[in-house]
This record gives sequence, structure tokens and C-alpha cells, in this order.
Amino acid sequence: MDSGKVAHRRKLGSPVIGLRAPQKSQHLQGVSAKSLDLSKVIRLLEDPLTLLKELMGIAKILNICAQKATDHPEYVPVLCEALTICRLPFLKEKASDELTYAQDVTEFLSQMGCLMRVSDAEVRRHVVECVKSFYGSVAPKQMLDGTDGTKRKPRTFPSNNRFSRLSLSLQPTSPGYRLQLLERSELAQTLLLSMATLENQPTIKLQLLQTLQILSSASDMNCSSILLARGAETVCLHMNEPDPTGQVLFRSSEILWNLLERGDEEEVAAQLGSLECVLSLKEAFSHLLLSGCGHSDLQLRNDLLVITTLVAESPDSQLIESFFAKQLVAFSTFPELKIHNPLVHNLKLSYSKEDLKMKKLLLNLLVIMSRDLAALQLYREERVMLALLTLMKPPDASSPELQSGSRPWSAAQSEELQLQALATLATVAPLMLDEYMSCEGNTCLLLLLDWCSGQDSYFGHGHSVHAAGGRGSKKAQMRHCIRVLRSMTSLGEETINQDLCDQGTINQLLGILMQMEAGPDDDDDVIAVEIKSDIQVILSTLCETDMHRKELFGSEGVEMAVHFLRKGSDKFYSGLGHNKLLLSTVDCVWSCIVGCYTTEDYFLVKDGVFHLLDLLSTSPRCVHGIVLATLLELCDNPNTVSHILTWRNGNGQTAPRLLLQLWREEEEELGVHRNKHGGITDPQRPVLTHFQPDDPQPSFPANLPSAAVLEMSENLRSKIYSIFCKLGFQELPGLLAKDYVTLTIIRRYLDLKVGEVWAEISRELSVDGVRPVSPDREALSNICKTAEDTARRLMEEQNSILGHHQEEDVSEEELTYTEMKSRWKQKEFIAKSWEDYVSRTSNYETLKEVKAQREKDAESSRAKPKDEGAALHPAEHFIGHVIAVESTGAQGPAGVKVTLVRAPVRATGQDRGPPTRPNPDAASTGSSRD
Repeated sequence: MDSGKVAHRRKLGSPVIGLRAPQKSQHLQGVSAKSLDLSKVIRLLEDPLTLLKELMGIAKILNICAQKATDHPEYVPVLCEALTICRLPFLKEKASDELTYAQDVTEFLSQMGCLMRVSDAEVRRHVVECVKSFYGSVAPKQMLDGTDGTKRKPRTFPSNNRFSRLSLSLQPTSPGYRLQLLERSELAQTLLLSMATLENQPTIKLQLLQTLQILSSASDMNCSSILLARGAETVCLHMNEPDPTGQVLFRSSEILWNLLERGDEEEVAAQLGSLECVLSLKEAFSHLLLSGCGHSDLQLRNDLLVITTLVAESPDSQLIESFFAKQLVAFSTFPELKIHNPLVHNLKLSYSKEDLKMKKLLLNLLVIMSRDLAALQLYREERVMLALLTLMKPPDASSPELQSGSRPWSAAQSEELQLQALATLATVAPLMLDEYMSCEGNTCLLLLLDWCSGQDSYFGHGHSVHAAGGRGSKKAQMRHCIRVLRSMTSLGEETINQDLCDQGTINQLLGILMQMEAGPDDDDDVIAVEIKSDIQVILSTLCETDMHRKELFGSEGVEMAVHFLRKGSDKFYSGLGHNKLLLSTVDCVWSCIVGCYTTEDYFLVKDGVFHLLDLLSTSPRCVHGIVLATLLELCDNPNTVSHILTWRNGNGQTAPRLLLQLWREEEEELGVHRNKHGGITDPQRPVLTHFQPDDPQPSFPANLPSAAVLEMSENLRSKIYSIFCKLGFQELPGLLAKDYVTLTIIRRYLDLKVGEVWAEISRELSVDGVRPVSPDREALSNICKTAEDTARRLMEEQNSILGHHQEEDVSEEELTYTEMKSRWKQKEFIAKSWEDYVSRTSNYETLKEVKAQREKDAESSRAKPKDEGAALHPAEHFIGHVIAVESTGAQGPAGVKVTLVRAPVRATGQDRGPPTRPNPDAASTGSSRD
């Protein structure tokens, strides 16, 4: 439309623009051409139905009206009415219009935000309300469906009205269409930037903040668009401006919350970390802390404190430079300590739920700010350590009245603050060792630990996040107390560790462990499992380098370690922390038992080595390293080897065979080339893994290990080799042919590894272009050749072992077949005998034949006389007669002596001669033992 010829509607009372005489003829000539455009403009302004294809024309008209509104206020009502119409849904003639005119809609929404440049408050109000209506308005059904919206009725229009042609084809756009395109437009940025022009219009400013709150809560893209225009910084800088309603600060904090939750948190923290924004946060928080009294004020105060905490996480925040950090640290020690800060003197707490939340947020802020070393000086000045130790002290259960009088917090609140203080100590105490020791932190923790293990009737409320699993008990307090002790002992500060040991910490912790094990079964309790593993870590740290402390660990500690080893690794992957408990137990054996012969011998007596080998055979691969290292250290004790060789698992597998199996599994994991029997296949790469590249690599610095050396510390082969060096390589029980093949490699592993290192040195020299002198080059070549020859000899030895065992297998197979044949022949003979017996007993004729055959065989087996004289003198038979019995005095049959005499026996029919007297010479004596 021509900017010099603007048509105004009569009903608005706008003056008609007259035409001068010289222009009248020209105007009359073009009136027919312009009449259509003027009618279109009027229709666009007055039509309550806004089509997508007409939005660009409307945007141009609104833009022209906005430009004219500054000098001609009569354009303001036009803008306001047009913006009112824009609240209604956009209409489409066909489904493809949404995609076709998407860019037009996006530009239209961006132009709508630009109308905020009009200084008139009414126009700005309509712009803001129009944007708000996008998220809350619904298209009136009577405009399309009828008058009441309950029943769709056809609508009639005059014949000359365009509604008669479009009413049946127009449809509203989909509900989220306009909002999706709003996200892609620059409307949110434009509204944010217009905030700087609303200093003299507080009502419009508040409405704008409400709109920005809606935009930021509805979409992540809106938040990104606002942050792109530095929205967090802009909102923060304007939130303390005078506001009688008190809504500006609230709306500003809600916008910041939305930006933190749905936008880039780091970007928000960076924008709010500037000195100006921190000072603005400080002013707002201090005002609400000292002047706020209502519940909403306390909630808003806590919200600002949470935002401050997120700002403190940024390393570039200006909390310390603005003195806001000093003020917050002073607030965190109130009311436990009496301080002389004038701000704290005016501070009064109602000890409500919101005050408790503020106190916990301040304690959490101490953890966040402790990352900045400059904040530690503030902690010292404000005596933060003393305040934390005061909060964590156990309640006086013997005098509840005194407790309620000395502690303004309720019992449940005191428990929450106690646990929060312990959680804060776990981070802050290791950074303030001098203050920790001067306040006798170890003593306070041990007293709390003693109270936790007591049997009094304390009932934990379990309301806070740190009280998980501690309802009705002191388990939460014990958990966090142990965490603080673990943090302090892990520093390796000898003064702290010695002070703990002097106070009997080792025996106290062992007592707590066994007390927990003697109680109800809590293997499925995550908190209990964590406490046990943390206690074992503390014991390992205390005893690792001190022989006297290992002696204090003593038999009670050995029984504890064996008890936990006996549980095995069945629940390793349960997700309850048993994996950490198992690793801490093995580490406890290594640190507290190994190295002290007294505890080592008692560990062997309690079958500790057997339990370690059981664990090695059943545990996952990630545990094998520490178990093998512990066994290797125990092998320095001469009594350990016999225990290892005696061990058998449930399948009868011996320890050497188990170690050889682990070696093969490790080489398979490392990709070492082996044949199906586990033998060497490449003599030039006998122990090389696939992680070690074949291509020449640049030389390593002198202070860094090479790939060949580093590989030894990252797998199990070096540990298994060292254990076999203790066990020996001969007369190992329970090995098979494949095991002997693997054993040959292990026996020469060090020689092969040395050759590999020299080969690596040779490659590095070649890559660096270094040529050794002739003797060195010859020596280097001989070393590499020797290593290859060693591998070839091992291959021959392995083939010999396999051949020998194959011959033994063949011999055993032949023997087995021989035994099988004899068994089958015996079965056939038994079957034949049974058939003969059945035939004899069931058939009389067969029985007679068998009898006749037997008589014939008996007759043929009788000896025939060689001459007739022999038949006249048959053989004489004798029988012995007892003629005397004597006793020798010995016990049993051996003490009877019998004297016999032999008499001839004649056959029947033989001539009888005169009786003869016994011949004394024929008598014989014998005892019953003969």
C-alpha cells in the first residue's frame, strides 16, 4: 500500500484525506485500479477470519500503522483491534497451507513482537496479551460451528459475501501449529529486549514478565532463544526494581528457574556469574532473608538460594569478589555459633520447614564453594569446621528436655541437619586438616560411631535424602560417619591415621563389622553392604604400611576376612554393592594380613588360601587380577605352596590346572596366536598380543614404559608366571596334555618376553634412524635370533609332548578295547552255560546224553596202570590220629601243640594182615597255627 495514501475507517472518527486539484485527474484515472486494493485493506482489517495466505499483508499493514502511530495517535486503535483479531486461530483452506505458509507465519509472529517499539502502553498491552492468548485461548466454536457451540449448524451469508464461498472449506490450523512456529520466530527475543523500554510502565513490565514466564516454561527452544539474547542476565538485573506488588521478583525468579531447567544450565550460570548479577542476587536474597515474613517470601528466598548455588558451580562466578560468599558462609554457621556479623544479629529464624530447607541449602553451598581454594579462608574465619562438628554430634538421649532447650530444631530437623553436616564434612574436612585436628574431629567421629553401634532405643525419622534406609535405626548416621572416616584416612596423612589407631579404631571397626554380620541377614540391604565395604577400605588404608597395625588386626581381623571370603561371588552382579564388598575383602587380605607372618599363618590355618582359590575359580574375570596378586604375595610364606597344591575344587580340578586354564583364557582375550592345543604357531610372535602393533612405532620417552613392558602390568600372565616360579614346574598334580603344552610356554615366558623387548628396541632404533655400532648390532641380532630359536625349540617340545601323550592315549585305548573284549567273551560264556543248563533240565534225553558224556570223560581221565604188578599193589593212603595235646601258654589257637600219628588206609576187599603197632617214628607234631 502507498504510504502517502492511507485509508481510514469512518467508524473510528479518522479524518478523510483530501486530494488536491492537480492530483484529482490522476486519481480518477487510477481509481478503478486502486479500488480493489483499498477494499482488500479494509477487508483484512475488519475480517474476523484470518487466512494463512493473508498474514504477510496483515504484517505489512501493522508495520505501517506502527510507524505512523508515533505522529498520528489515531493509528493506535487500528493496531489494537488488529492485535485483538490476531488472538483468534489462523484458518486454512486446505491441509497443505500449514506447510506452504509456515515461513509467512513465522515472519508474521516476529513482526508482532516488533510492535513493542510503539511507546503507547495500550499497544504494548495488546501485544503481550495476544502472545499469552496463544497458550490459553480456544477458537470460538460459534464462528464455525454455530451460535451455541453444542451442535454444528449451517451458516448463511449474503450472496455477495465471501463467507458464502469459504465457510464450508475453512478449517482452523492444528492446535500446536502456531506454537511450533512461534518457537522458530524471534518473538521471544524481541519481547525480552523490549524490557529495557518499560521502566516507566510497571504494569506492562509485569505483564511482559508473565508472558516470558509462560514462554520459558512451555518450550526448550524458547529458552534457547531467550538465552541467546542474554535473557538470564537481563531478567536478573531488572528483578530488584521498585515494585509495590512484589510480583516482579517472583516472576523474575520463575523465569530464571525455567531457563535453568529447560535451557543450557552452563550458559545461565555464566550469565548470572557476572559481578552485577551476583550483586543483584545478593540484594534480593538479603532483603528476603531479613524482611521476608510470609510463606511465599521464604519460598522465594530459598529459590534464590538454589539459583545462587547453581551460579557457584561456575568457576568464573564472582561470589567471593562480591562478598556474597562471606555473607552466605556466616549464615551457614547460625545458630550453632555466636558470631559478631551485624547481618546475623538481625536474623531471626522461625525454625519452620522453609528455614530448615535454607539451612540445608547453605550447608550444600559450602560443598560447592569448597572447590575454590579462596573460599577455604572464609571457612576458617567463620569457624565452619566447629559448626559442622557441633551439628553432627549425637543427640543426648538421656535428657530430651535438655535437648529441646539447647537445640531449637525439632528431633526430625536435627536428624536432617546432622546427616547434612556429615555429608558436608566428607568434602570439606579433607581440605581443612589443621582445623579438623584442632577441633578433635577424629574423637567426635569415633564418639558418633560408638553411639551408632549402641543398642539404645533411638528411632530415625528418615525424612531427608541422606537418611535413605535409616528409618527406625541409626544406619544412616553410621553410613555417613564411615564415609567421613574413609575420606580422612584415604588422604594418607600419617598424623590423622596414627591418631585414629591410638584411639582403638581398628578394633572398634572390626567389632562393628562382626556385630552387623551377627545380626539379621542384611545381604540385600544396599546401605549395610556399603557400610561393610567402606569399613574394610578404612582398615586396609590404616594397616597397609604399618606392621604393628597388622598385628593389631590380628586373629579377629583374619576371621572377619575369611568370613567374607567364604561368601563367594554369587551376588557379584546383584547390583547391591556386593562387587565392591568382595574387592574390598580381597584388598583387606592383601593390606592387613599379607606381610605379617603371625596373621599369615593364622590365615592359612583358617583355610584362607583355599577360599582365595575358590574365589579365583568362580569369580568374574575382573577379580582375577587382585586375587592372583594376593596369592603371589602369600607365596612368600613357605607354608603357602603346600596349601595351593593340596586344593581341589568341586570338579576335582587342581590349582596348577586352574592357573593354566586362566592363562589360556587370558591369551585368548589378548588375541595371542595359538593352535587348538594351545601351542605356539608363530615363532616370531610367541607371546605378542593383538594390542601391540606390528608396524614400527616412534620411540617412547625414557620415563614411560614401552608397549611390551606396559602389557605385563595390564594382564594376568606375569602374575601366573610368578606363581608357577614359586610352585615349580615339575610334578604338578592333575595336568593333561594341553596343560603341559601351556606349561612349556609359561616356563620360558620371561625369556620370550625379554626377546620381545629387544625386538621392540631394534624396531625403535630403525624408526629413529639410529644405526648401532657393529658389535652392538651383532649382539642385538643374536639376541633376537636366540629368542626365535627358543620359540622354535618350544614348538618342537610341544609336538613331542603331544606325540607322547598321543601314544599313551593309543595304548590306553587298546587296553580298554582288550578289557571290553574279555568282558564280552565272559558274557557270552555265561549266556552259553545258562542255555546248556536250561536244555539239560528241560529235556530228559539231553540230560542222559550229558550224563553219559560226563561218565565217558571221567573214565577217560582215569590213570591206567603201566603194568600188571602195579595193579596188585594199590597206593596206600594214610590218616592222622591225635595222640597228644600240649599247651604252650600263648593266647588263642597259637598256644595249642598237637601230636599226630599216621596210619595206612586200605581199600575195600584188600587183604587184611595182622594188626601192627604204631610206629613212633611216624608221629608228627604241629601247632594249630600250621
